[in-house]
Amino acid sequence: MAKGLPKRSEDYSLWYNELVKKADLAENSDVRGCMVIKPYGYSIWEKMQRQLDDMFKETGHQNAYFPLFIPKSYLSKEAAHVEGFAKECAVVTHYRLKNDEDGKGVVVDPEAKLEEELIVRPTSETIIWNTYKNWIQSYRDLPVLVNQWANVVRWEMRTRLFLRTAEFLWQEGHTAHATKEEAIKETEQMINIYAEFAEDFMALPVIKGLKSENERFAGAVETYCIEGLMQDGKALQAGTSHFLGQNFAKAFDVKFASQDGKLEHVWGTSWGVSTRLMGALIMAHSDDEGLVLPPKLAPIQVVIVPIFKKDEEKNAIAEVANKLKKSLKNKHISVRFDDRDTHKPGFKFAEWELKGVPLRIAIGPRDLENGTVELARRDTKEKETVSIEGIESVIETKLNEIQESIYNNALNFRNEKTTKVDSYEEFKKVLEEKGGFVSAHWDGTPETEEKIKQETKATIRCIPLDAKEEAGKCIYSGKPSNKRVLFAKAY
Repeated sequence: MAKGLPKRSEDYSLWYNELVKKADLAENSDVRGCMVIKPYGYSIWEKMQRQLDDMFKETGHQNAYFPLFIPKSYLSKEAAHVEGFAKECAVVTHYRLKNDEDGKGVVVDPEAKLEEELIVRPTSETIIWNTYKNWIQSYRDLPVLVNQWANVVRWEMRTRLFLRTAEFLWQEGHTAHATKEEAIKETEQMINIYAEFAEDFMALPVIKGLKSENERFAGAVETYCIEGLMQDGKALQAGTSHFLGQNFAKAFDVKFASQDGKLEHVWGTSWGVSTRLMGALIMAHSDDEGLVLPPKLAPIQVVIVPIFKKDEEKNAIAEVANKLKKSLKNKHISVRFDDRDTHKPGFKFAEWELKGVPLRIAIGPRDLENGTVELARRDTKEKETVSIEGIESVIETKLNEIQESIYNNALNFRNEKTTKVDSYEEFKKVLEEKGGFVSAHWDGTPETEEKIKQETKATIRCIPLDAKEEAGKCIYSGKPSNKRVLFAKAY
């Protein structure tokens, strides 16, 4: 099955693209820059979505839905916001087509021009804050804790499946609060939820931090982020949470009567993760044979493959396999009994390895005689023969071990690829030869950050929230610095 999958060490980018396609996760669409997410890929996204949705609801958030189209005038109300998204906007100018003169095609009807052009949603702050103006009058209406699951369009020039596409799926939370403190607390709560999800479910260790001014969300006062490290030594931003201050409330005149009767602008946040998490999941853990999926997000956690030559063997194995499948399902473990007679066991082994199924059970005639099965782990490729008696608890334990092992491997990799440097020469050398996160002093100016980016292609991924106060000198300018920040080349 995995024949033709390039090696990561030879061409990481090609390996990634081929793996996404061969593992049946997604494919390019005929619409430039867009993708078709295939059922197997979408089932992973559904598991992510379901878990995150539960976490949001546990913290008091509710789902809503807002329009795909945003009047152009809304976008221009918040200056930094429009400047940040202007180059990526898809614009609707007309609402009708008509037959062309020779009747062989269609053209845009020039008489059907919209009075005001509409932007296809690149993000929803403007349309949502315009709506909040009608929802919020008094302190009794606050807080507003709303999330939306939606698609967005950002007209990217260079695209890559899951990581950067012209249209992608995501969730975007938008909340309104009576005080600055409440809004900041919400922003921090959501970045913590994203980090918990990444580490506990994706088995992806992440660094929580603040974005520099250059990397901040357009229209935000502060942007919190989680950053993960991929196996090629590049960083990937896996989620962001923005403290918007009163910027959008002022732009859309969203005020509330406080308890002492004063009219005040509300305080806002927005936060989101997207199908980019799929890219992170693939690149952080997978190998040259295919996907390596953490059990908590694997659509199929266990696959049972029968090995037989005669029909009576097939039937006897099927009876045992179906009984095992039922008992595992009762423990909420997702199981596939691969009883296709169109493919040989070797083909099935390779296919499920490629698709990243955490545990494979093989049952043959000898196993039936001995009351055993062969258990194979996807992450370590270890095989062992175990008794079928009480195998359910063995499988539960194994799945937990695999989840933990995948996380620890990624954590060890990140630790090995995180380097402290104190000079610009050392900085450039580490970036070139080792990659990964580079911890260095920076003077805090956008100018220095921009020069480093131009010269090395590395950006400040974040100012870690747990960064210690430490006197030092900026690696580029030599000016004083009081803490280290994390640089990396990134997706």
